[in-house]
Amino acid sequence: MGQSKEADYLVIGAGSAGCVLANRLTENNENTVTLVEAGGPDRWWNWKVHMPSALAYPLADNKYNWAYFSEPEKHLGGRRMYCPRGKIWGGSSSINGMAYVRGHAQDYERWSLVNGCEGWSYSECLPYFKKAESLDIGGDDYRGGAGPLQVTAGKMENPLYRAWIDAGRQAGYPVTSDPNGYQQEGLGRMDMTVGCGRRSSAAQAYLRPSLKRKSLKIFSNTLVTRILIEGKRAVGVEIFKNGATRKIFAAKEVILCAGAISSPQILMLSGIGPIDHLRDIGINIQHDLPGVGLNLQDHLEIYLQTECLKPISLFKVNNPIKKLFIGIQWMSTKKGLGATNHFEAGGFIRSSPGVKHPDIQHHFLPLAVNYDGTSPQLCHGYQVHVGPMRPTSRGYIQLRSNNPMEGPKITFNYMETDQDKNEMREGIKLTREILAQPSFQSFAGKELSPGEGVQSDAEIDAFVRKNGESAYHPACSCRMGNDEKSVVNSKGKVHGMENLRIVDASIMPSIVSGNLNAPTIMMAEKISKICFELNANFIFKSSFDKANRSSIRAKRGVGLEEGLKILQE
Repeated sequence: MGQSKEADYLVIGAGSAGCVLANRLTENNENTVTLVEAGGPDRWWNWKVHMPSALAYPLADNKYNWAYFSEPEKHLGGRRMYCPRGKIWGGSSSINGMAYVRGHAQDYERWSLVNGCEGWSYSECLPYFKKAESLDIGGDDYRGGAGPLQVTAGKMENPLYRAWIDAGRQAGYPVTSDPNGYQQEGLGRMDMTVGCGRRSSAAQAYLRPSLKRKSLKIFSNTLVTRILIEGKRAVGVEIFKNGATRKIFAAKEVILCAGAISSPQILMLSGIGPIDHLRDIGINIQHDLPGVGLNLQDHLEIYLQTECLKPISLFKVNNPIKKLFIGIQWMSTKKGLGATNHFEAGGFIRSSPGVKHPDIQHHFLPLAVNYDGTSPQLCHGYQVHVGPMRPTSRGYIQLRSNNPMEGPKITFNYMETDQDKNEMREGIKLTREILAQPSFQSFAGKELSPGEGVQSDAEIDAFVRKNGESAYHPACSCRMGNDEKSVVNSKGKVHGMENLRIVDASIMPSIVSGNLNAPTIMMAEKISKICFELNANFIFKSSFDKANRSSIRAKRGVGLEEGLKILQE
């Protein structure tokens, strides 16, 4: 008796990539898709998820969040670093800071020319960035104006934002009118994945518009325990839901979209990965693939905080009563201070002469507080998040055991290399220079953090070891490429396997110079088209085989290659 197929495609993970694939693969209702997500729906009444300024709440606990911690980080004083990952429809796009940043064009040229990933140059990626996006101030040659993902340009109404940009100009840096457009380099506005005052997660942009399609089925609150493999072919997945285990099967492909932490974990639980590690854990080997879990990268950042002498920072509303009124206004109008992530200005600069394109990123915030809302300074203040964008330190993901309920071992190796340490030092020094410019003269009080006592390289290094935080951008742990340590090819297909593809930030060959949500959505848009093209070829070839080839050629006057080309067009 043959296996009953749940769907054409099984998509694992309803995050930034999984939501895109669920939408695009069911657009014409020719494909059926089953989407499996460990978390639950992003209910409309859950203001903590949908209200932009409430971003600290879902980051702070494990209700919608895997809330991982790294292993003790050797170069950060043995600290275990917090690594939140979304466990909800939309994945991390439903709990992140909503910064819409594409990275630099040279990041994608590097993917294509240096990392050998055919089809991933900037000119080949730009159409998919545009396809995904609807910018509130309108599209142009670089920006999309009609895509599903709603993007709002930072309005920068607080005078501290303008002081930041003016300070950059005074320090000798360019001002960019659009860091996601023609020129990333310089100080300028930041964009956010917010539309009509609400978070525009991948679930809101892509998944919810697809829910009425009969071709889409969703398993929520369902854990994928392993991928089912026959020979070297992925045929389905084993899932755990409501205390019971069952198997579901795919007719065409299993597509893994679980993210840079969970995708390598699921592969290894399925017997795909470095053979020695899997044997040590007691997992049956299905396919020796040494690169699974290696090459892990992330952005580390530090906060520079300054006292503000004028009562214009967000400190004036950082109390329960004012927050209540902001929430009421947002609930009723979707406007006001609740409708922004407050990261409305930022910048991209170079740490030293000779750097080919900006390697330091800034996020400017008119409040002195930790990213997750903890440890606020008890005064008016403002802060800049600063960190290197292309770290040379490399970490890894390993299994803790063969129990799929147990989280993996995560080691980032932050600040392992001298280059990373030097870039962080220079980033802090250059940012201090910007904050010391005349435009801040009427606002700037004392430096709250790091403080006047942190000046030498050794003091800066010690401050980073104690206070550096992840920017929550894990990537590259199942990287794309053609060498023996790569995991997927340039179409996301797992090397040496059939019917198994990965689409998420884990397949980035190297981390991009910026936040990761926009690039991940772009990658999913691009690979969903590849899936469609392969599906079109499959349909054409199947029908072609059923008929007399010479008869069809005679009737249509085309050969197989020409017919495929016509069908794809």
